[in-house]
Amino acid sequence: MLGPLQDLANAVDPERIRVLTVPFANKRLQMSHGIKNVTTDIIVFADDDAIWPPTLLPYVLACFEDQKVGGVGTSQRVQPVGKRMTVWEVLAAFRLSIRNIEISSSTHIDGGLPCLSGRTAAYRTVILKDPEFLHGFTHDYWLGKYQLNSGDDKFLTRWMVSHGWSTYVQCCKEAELLSTMKPNWRFLKQVLRWTRNTWRSDLRSLFMERYIWTSHPYVAYTMVDKLFNPFTLLAGPFFVGYVVYKTTIPVDQGGYHLPWWNVIVSYFVWLFATRTAKLLPHLWDRPQDVIHVPAFILFGYYFSIMKIYALLTLHETGWGTRAGIGDARAATAAADAGQPAAGYTEKLPDTPSYPQNQYPSQPYSPQQQQQYAAPPQQYQQQQAYYQQPPVEMQTGYAR
Repeated sequence: MLGPLQDLANAVDPERIRVLTVPFANKRLQMSHGIKNVTTDIIVFADDDAIWPPTLLPYVLACFEDQKVGGVGTSQRVQPVGKRMTVWEVLAAFRLSIRNIEISSSTHIDGGLPCLSGRTAAYRTVILKDPEFLHGFTHDYWLGKYQLNSGDDKFLTRWMVSHGWSTYVQCCKEAELLSTMKPNWRFLKQVLRWTRNTWRSDLRSLFMERYIWTSHPYVAYTMVDKLFNPFTLLAGPFFVGYVVYKTTIPVDQGGYHLPWWNVIVSYFVWLFATRTAKLLPHLWDRPQDVIHVPAFILFGYYFSIMKIYALLTLHETGWGTRAGIGDARAATAAADAGQPAAGYTEKLPDTPSYPQNQYPSQPYSPQQQQQYAAPPQQYQQQQAYYQQPPVEMQTGYAR
């Protein structure tokens, strides 16, 4: 597999693109390997199905003018796989539209957000080259027993919060990426994996690490709301059923003086009004998707059941939608043993690093950054850290 990829890289830009591999199908090990070999100021992680507009990178890099910002994300939309969106892709597009509203709101209310999405996110290299980060990132366990492979974006976001770095999301058309989703029922497997990662990360943020309460109280509130949401949503139909039953009983026997159809109609009007409010930006762009709103409402109830199922199966850490993703514990153990990455022989200079558990109260100075990640000789002529316009900042990419 390395050969065709390297040929493609050579055809595009052999001077600036290198293909790195690890001997195991493990995303966190792949990302860690890429981090160790990056020599630029900013690292951008991007999924292979993320489609950028030409203006995305300059708008993302502009956020790093604030030296307190450690990570930056973007708004997102769904790109259909075929000529027309399937109902599964429309459901995914609805979810992304709601997410865009939520992250832009939380960013402007208290500067936080639940997750810098892994589809595309940029980070300061100096943060990710910390040995403590690299070890924790590749040795992340749920309940100290189940090693995690997915959920890398959640880990990165929590690291920003726990180590005093600000995050930001560029929610604008210029920085809005397109991404494909599963156009069939396999989308549900994606949602199940995301849901498990959300449960694990939110529980950690709220009750184990607890930095979120003081750093971003509004985000903490939204996390708590989502903990109870599946239970309260499923309680709604039972409550409505009880009220309908009471309308069939005479008032003198404790019944309600309401026609049963009045209760049901009111409930459905409430459902449509509350469930479509956050979909208005999407429906403004694609009004034809209004026919899928009833399916989205039904999906909400299914999703509530899925969230409860995910809560009961947090020990399941598999990818779910990718073949060949093996045991994360075995892959990490082999990597710790020093097994060389398949197909990769280039020797890079060692990179000096800060001692563990020593984090300055202010962002690193240009002098510290130069000492922390001294680049190889071919990069010595590049401009000093932060002394160039944001649109020209050197950027490393990792997929």
